[in-house]
Amino acid sequence: MKKLEELLEWGGTKRDIIFLVISGLALLASIIRFNPFPFPSAWIAILLCGVPIILEAVIGLITAFDIKADVLVSIALIASLMIGENFAAGEIAFIMQLGALLEDLTVARARAGIEKLVHLTPRTARKVTGSSEEIIPAKLVQEGDILRVLPGETIPVDGVILSGQTSIDQSVMTGESLPVDKGSGDQVSSGTVNQFGSFDMKATRVGEDSSIQRMIRLVQSADAGKAKIVGFADRFATWIVIIALTAAILTWLFTGQLIRAVTILVVFCPCALVLATPTAIMAAIGNATRHGFLVREGDALERLADVSHITFDKTGTLTYGTPQVAAVRSFLQDLSDQELYGCAACAELRSEHPLGKAVVQCYKKEIQKELPQPEQFQMLPGRGVQAVADGREILGGNKELLAQKCISIPEYAADEAQKYLNTGCTIIYFAVNHIFSGFIALADTLREDAAAAISGIKESGFTPVLMTGDNENAAHHIARQLSIDEVHAGCLPEDKLNWIRTYQDSKNQVCMIGDGINDAPALKMSGVGIAMAKIGSDIAVDAADIALINDDIKELPHLLLLAKHMMLVIKCNLTFSLTLNFAAIILAITGILNPVVGALVHNTGSVIVIVNSAFLLKWKKQS
Repeated sequence: MKKLEELLEWGGTKRDIIFLVISGLALLASIIRFNPFPFPSAWIAILLCGVPIILEAVIGLITAFDIKADVLVSIALIASLMIGENFAAGEIAFIMQLGALLEDLTVARARAGIEKLVHLTPRTARKVTGSSEEIIPAKLVQEGDILRVLPGETIPVDGVILSGQTSIDQSVMTGESLPVDKGSGDQVSSGTVNQFGSFDMKATRVGEDSSIQRMIRLVQSADAGKAKIVGFADRFATWIVIIALTAAILTWLFTGQLIRAVTILVVFCPCALVLATPTAIMAAIGNATRHGFLVREGDALERLADVSHITFDKTGTLTYGTPQVAAVRSFLQDLSDQELYGCAACAELRSEHPLGKAVVQCYKKEIQKELPQPEQFQMLPGRGVQAVADGREILGGNKELLAQKCISIPEYAADEAQKYLNTGCTIIYFAVNHIFSGFIALADTLREDAAAAISGIKESGFTPVLMTGDNENAAHHIARQLSIDEVHAGCLPEDKLNWIRTYQDSKNQVCMIGDGINDAPALKMSGVGIAMAKIGSDIAVDAADIALINDDIKELPHLLLLAKHMMLVIKCNLTFSLTLNFAAIILAITGILNPVVGALVHNTGSVIVIVNSAFLLKWKKQS
């Protein structure tokens, strides 16, 4: 069904182009007085371009009493025909349909960067059952299924690699131009492409829950029709139809010249006014898409232009959200920092705790040595781990674990650890052979682009605010690194809501940026919510107005300035449209404009508005 709809849509566009070409040639023939038909050539344009406008107007009036621009256009067409101005009627119909086609092409171009995701949806998957392998439709893959992906194939669902080494082209999801190396245990996303090696994976998120389907749902919800200012333009179009009819009738009564009344109807048509906003919004959405944003609500950019404060969650937004080893400190003379690091990594090798996994991953990345398997291992819930590795008995965990084992921490070591605790680090204490040996400090590290993003936001005239559930030490440490002056730490979800209400009560509109489930209420409450789509929860993404696909927050200043520039373009479009209409009406009332020239002037205004909006597609602040 979807494929049929796509074919019909393309067929409609192709038909419109053919009709416009034929109509344009017919009008040209009429101008040069070449008439091979037994009727005026302009009638071809009237039939091909004008009849659809009249039918749409009649249907709208009958079914919903919907008085819009096409009603006035239809009246102008019929009035022109009644006074014998066939060419004027054909010209009106031709330029109106040309303007509509240009709008459609602008919108299509604006959405092209997003719509390609739909075509990247995998259709089949290679399911492995025991020693056999079968190709099944991707929509039939179940959570927990084992799938095999060969070189060059698109990954059908989200999952975890079980075996094999490869490189993945993740550009469709992250925008990264270089493939990313993947191995056992790594996450892979649907829609990305396997480059070199084959691998087996376990499906974890299938069907509508997969990454590519989430992106498609975001695409389908990107709708410019919800913008408040679009509603205003539509309402104004209704009133201007009534005013135009009144003006035309009065001019006819006072001057006795029907041609002036017809000209008023032609130039009074608010087409440019109606096109002014949706074309700008959709072009801006297209621009935002190329910079990694999916705009889910049409009026989100309009609201974003009014914000003054940009509030950030910390973990997963300004930071990577995964702990990294910040420091290793050994306090034994015969045990170096690196040796303690190795002992700790061996002890944590089988740990399922996120901090233990972080120690192992960081050791492998930094030291690049193979770790021997521990001879014994025991998880101590709520405390830490106990292991025997390379003949050493190793304890790793919190203070309570060491106290339970009657191992004391020297005061100088505790003071050193406190320095890291004051910066928001988490400490794992270690003892080797029942002797306190040192500690490892882990911290959530800043995103590489966080400093540039905050700097750009401040330079653009916005106020960044840090709003986090973390403790005061961690919050203020991050804030100092990023030069953020306003900090609210220890925030529960309801606290974030209260702070947003406080800003809004002070007439400060807020844009909230977050990634977790706890951010969802704040994302919904704020003037504009932006969710980190790559690592963020589904609930956060669903609550937000805009999704940041590749989590590249350095593009935020561009989005903020784009929203303001979009509103400037809309205001320019509206001002130009109203000014042109007013001037053309005066000229029509005085008899200077006839229907032919009036149609040309009026519809040229519509084309200018669309072209002006189209410039937003590639707009970027000049540095």
